[in-house]
Amino acid sequence: MIKVKNLNFIYPNGKAVFKGIDFSLKKGEKVGLVGPNGSGKTTLFHLIMGLLTPSMGEIRIFGKPRNKESDFKEVRRRIGLLFQDSDDQLFCPTVEEDIAFGPLNLGKSAEEVRDIVSETCELLGLKGLEKQVTYRLSGGEKRLVALATVFAMRPECYLLDEPTTGLDEETTERIIKFLTEHADTYVIISHDHELIERVCDKVYRLNGGRLERVDKISLDKK
Repeated sequence: MIKVKNLNFIYPNGKAVFKGIDFSLKKGEKVGLVGPNGSGKTTLFHLIMGLLTPSMGEIRIFGKPRNKESDFKEVRRRIGLLFQDSDDQLFCPTVEEDIAFGPLNLGKSAEEVRDIVSETCELLGLKGLEKQVTYRLSGGEKRLVALATVFAMRPECYLLDEPTTGLDEETTERIIKFLTEHADTYVIISHDHELIERVCDKVYRLNGGRLERVDKISLDKK
C-alpha cells in the first residue's frame, strides 16, 4: 500500500528530519511508530498524505509514484489520517455534520450518508451526540468524533496520530475495540507503549533521522 524510499525532509529553518529512510506498509499490517518528540513521526504521515513535500526520495502509494498535488487526491480518498490535534480535524457546526462531510464529498447520497453517520456513531459510542456543537464537547468526545470522521470515509488504511492521548480508560478501550474489530491496516503513532503492544503486530522507532524495527517487548527498555 505504502512505500517510501530514501526519504529526506528539511524544514524551512534548515533542520533535517530524515536521513534517507525506507518504509513500507502492506495490506493487513498493523504497525506502531514510536520515537521522541520532534523525531518526525507526524512529518512522515504528512509526507505520505501529500501535505508536505520531501526534499529527496520516492513516495509510492497503491503502486503509483506520488509527486504532485493531483497525485494525492486518490491517496486522501483511500487512506484516512487522524490528526494529532482533534481541533485540526473538526470544523463543522455539529457532530453529525463533521462525520457526514467526508462521505458527502465522496459522492454518497443523502440516504447513504445518514446510514454511515448512524453506524459510525453506534460503533464509537457517539449515539445521542449527533446534534451537539462539536467545539463544546470534552477532549475525549472530540477525539472519538475525529476518529469517526476518518472511519466514515471507509478508508483502506489508517494513519492515526496519537489516537488515545489524554483520554480516559473507557474512551481508550472504545478506540482499541474499534481498531481490533474494524480496522484492517494501519500505522499508529503513540507514546503509549501499552496501546502499541495491544493493537500492533510490528513496531518501528524513528530517532535521529533513522527508522529501525524494534521488538515490542523491548519498547520500555530503549
